[in-house]
Amino acid sequence: MRRSATLLPVLAAILLLPACGAEHAGTRSAGSGAAASPQRTQVDDPGTDGVRITAVTIPSAAPSPSRDHSVQADRLPADPGLFAEYEVTNDGTEALTYTVLFDFTTSTGEVMSNKRETVRDVGPGRTVRGTVRMGVLPPGASPVARVEVAEVTKVAADEAPPAAGVCPSSGIRVTADRGDAAMGLRVVGLHLENCGTRDYTVDGYPQLELLDESREPIEGVGILRGSGGITALPEWDEQPRPVTLKPGERAVSGLVWRNTTESGTPVEVPYVRVRAKAGADPVTVTPHLDLGTTGKLGVRPWQREQREQSGRPEQP
Repeated sequence: MRRSATLLPVLAAILLLPACGAEHAGTRSAGSGAAASPQRTQVDDPGTDGVRITAVTIPSAAPSPSRDHSVQADRLPADPGLFAEYEVTNDGTEALTYTVLFDFTTSTGEVMSNKRETVRDVGPGRTVRGTVRMGVLPPGASPVARVEVAEVTKVAADEAPPAAGVCPSSGIRVTADRGDAAMGLRVVGLHLENCGTRDYTVDGYPQLELLDESREPIEGVGILRGSGGITALPEWDEQPRPVTLKPGERAVSGLVWRNTTESGTPVEVPYVRVRAKAGADPVTVTPHLDLGTTGKLGVRPWQREQREQSGRPEQP
């Protein structure tokens, strides 16, 4: 199976020429907060999965673009106002929501910072432009010379997890967090919030469909109830019971797996389509399951989520 989002660097540069008929993503502004008299150079790049960087602004006393489109900059301040301009083009036939990971790197490829941007509801044949800003680097960090598109995921717009603070018409928000990884063990939390006005009850396990990079079903992976012998997680192996959520309350489930690789072809699952229960609207999350050759995935039953558990960052 092919990998979902190959890390294909898009070399930085500095000037964006405006084009007609394009939209702008979110409230990002191409020039706000930039240093005085920034140098700019246009980038001619084919892009990755419909996303390409069109310009990078790196304020510097003496920037010097090299032949490989990197920008050599000396004595950059901790927060230089460095930003990259990008565009997202949907060549498909349905509206898509894109999530893009941008890496800010040195000239040797060392990542100094990264930012994740979500561009919602890009219609077929449309191009949306936006700006991603690096932010403050830690003291002593090496100068940033490039911006790269590190990862692109895209899901059907009507199945994308809602933005923070947005309640879908169903009254239910389903999201996935960034997860934890240690010694080959992976855990990703699934979170269900009743953001509506009526009580909502789940009983058992979320319904899952594993999807490849083309968002087609993946066969041959066992979805196991509980920890499935993958690891010792007592709360995952408790008998499921009905959980009724009043408005504002949450439940938690999760996915657990190991990325052990032995004989055979490793399996990677970029997308998981989640239904809170039978008949619920699907939500496609992007946990990027690297299942190795284990062929199994454990699922936690829905359980009431304590308030202190809800602080883990969610995926868009």
